[in-house]
Amino acid sequence: MFSKILIANRGEIAVRIIKTCRRMGIKTVQVYSEADAGSLAVEMADEAVLIGPAPAAQSYLLADRIVDAVRQTGAEAVHPGFGFLSENPAFARRLRDEGIAFIGPNPEAIEAMGDKITSKKFAAEAGVSTVPGHMGLIESTEEAVTIARQIGYPVMIKASAGGGGKGIRVAHSDDEMAEGFAAVKAEALNAFGDDRVFLEKFIVDPRHIEIQVLGDKHGNVVHLFERECSIQRRNQKVIEEAPSPLLDPETRAAMGAQAVALAKAVDYDSAGTVEFVAGQDKSFYFLEMNTRLQVEHPVTELITGVDLVEQMIRSAYGETLAFGQDDLKINGWAIESRIYAEDPYRGFLPSIGRLVRYSQPEEGERDNYLIRNDSGVREGDEISMFYDPMIAKLCAWGETRDAAVDGMAGALEDTHLQGLGHNVPFLSAVMDQPRFRSGQLSTAYIKDEFPDGFHGLAPARRQIDIMIAAAVAMNEVQAEQAGDPSERTDWIVLVGDQAQGVTLGYDDEEALVLDLVGEDRALTLDGIDWRPGLPQFRAVLDDEPFTAEVKRVADGWTIRHRAAQARVRVLSPRIAELYARLPEKQAADTSKLIQSPMPGLVVSVAVEPGQEVKAGETVAIIEAMKMQNILKAERDGKVKAVQARAGDPVAADDVLVEFE
Repeated sequence: MFSKILIANRGEIAVRIIKTCRRMGIKTVQVYSEADAGSLAVEMADEAVLIGPAPAAQSYLLADRIVDAVRQTGAEAVHPGFGFLSENPAFARRLRDEGIAFIGPNPEAIEAMGDKITSKKFAAEAGVSTVPGHMGLIESTEEAVTIARQIGYPVMIKASAGGGGKGIRVAHSDDEMAEGFAAVKAEALNAFGDDRVFLEKFIVDPRHIEIQVLGDKHGNVVHLFERECSIQRRNQKVIEEAPSPLLDPETRAAMGAQAVALAKAVDYDSAGTVEFVAGQDKSFYFLEMNTRLQVEHPVTELITGVDLVEQMIRSAYGETLAFGQDDLKINGWAIESRIYAEDPYRGFLPSIGRLVRYSQPEEGERDNYLIRNDSGVREGDEISMFYDPMIAKLCAWGETRDAAVDGMAGALEDTHLQGLGHNVPFLSAVMDQPRFRSGQLSTAYIKDEFPDGFHGLAPARRQIDIMIAAAVAMNEVQAEQAGDPSERTDWIVLVGDQAQGVTLGYDDEEALVLDLVGEDRALTLDGIDWRPGLPQFRAVLDDEPFTAEVKRVADGWTIRHRAAQARVRVLSPRIAELYARLPEKQAADTSKLIQSPMPGLVVSVAVEPGQEVKAGETVAIIEAMKMQNILKAERDGKVKAVQARAGDPVAADDVLVEFE
């Protein structure tokens, strides 16, 4: 077996690879950019080599730097992770020519399948059903519009070298095609160094289902069943699960057989994924093949017990697969939530900055589920604008889908982050939705369920009870620790603007008992785990444990439980009466301003002072984390001032353009 492996990646996947290498007794070399000098992966690896400045094009995408690091450290093999050089056939071929093992498929397989255009032609020739589209290269916007009309809208515009949700747009008209084609080419060139683009028919209300395959260098290929990745936002997967709620055994076997046949046709010899778009009627079409490890591979590992990183290493070393198709079985259900540094309350825009607080759920077995957390950052680390905004991949396994969903909901409760925007409240909202729990999914799920964006959910009855109980308990704890207990038993608790009278007492077990005035019931709270300053309040309410995120504010608390958040105040009846008379604060008028929705870099500003602008016209383009965001005028107006120019770094809410 290899004695030393170099990891040509960063973040959580680098940490993931190091863990398997440690278990196998293999030493690791971590390459890093200047932005990642203090990263967890660098700390964990046996050796680390600086390969360049923060931008990926000056570090992680430079094959010369990677090869130099291999020579410098004496590593025998390179694991590319995903993204960066993982699907670059020239890189794999160069390593092979220089006698360095590439922990991935052979360059010929990458070339055949890694290019989206070539792979579709290859699949069609191999008898695999494919989505209608135009597989040839498209040179101009005019040509793209002509082809789109022939295919019929809606049409998906995709970067040939794309991946990770980058370089993908859906066009419903000629105008959207013209704008989207230019944007995809720019994103593709920036993210992958390749601006080739192709078009395909967009299947309405589809599901995204993929088959994990695994091959060795001796002609053996197996599949490890499917993953459903239909919960997507801007073509970026957010929640994945294995197996799929849609498939029956017959459809699963058919998809698996197609995936294996395709892999064998190109002599595939590592871990790879054959992606399908599936109709609600279980029809399916080949989408593309990712010739690398997938971000969502942990859910497959959880239901099969197979370490895919280990199998990639063994295959690259030349070992024969130690199991056949009949040895593989589906055990239970697994769900993965991608925790991103993005603000769901601001249209899911990237939110870079420092992780001031980061409390992760404890990994391992619970009563009826198991938690796994793949993360590449620690409390105090910086989430950089130069890379994807991934913080962690939180996974839950259960014997049934319901158990896995419940486990995920609980694990999200136990996740606490401060210092930047994050999508944990949104992920929690999905776990609590009846539609998600029913398994009725599609790639339009987020758009369907949150058509006006995500603004949190109104608290359900139990969540209101949690907020009331937590606020009263914290009020009591603070008073006792201050040496000034009020001995008051009657309180008015305001949850938002809703008032609830509470009479406080204790039972024989010294648990807190809250009688709800006007309701024929009481709340019993025990197992309180909180002290002033802690950002999470843990307790057991009416025999059910919960975790709420709490923050002290001037006149009470901000409390979040899952996707519901409210300002909660514990007041005497007299003070509550005075609060009811206070006027509501009016929000500032920002209708005449175009503000940066996120931290990033100004790519361009398309207007100048004095210019008349129509609603819908592009005003500026902001780039962050390899994605371009086009800002458009929301109404007709005349530009009064332009306060940013191309190349300027901007923070969230910085004013870019002001209208008269």
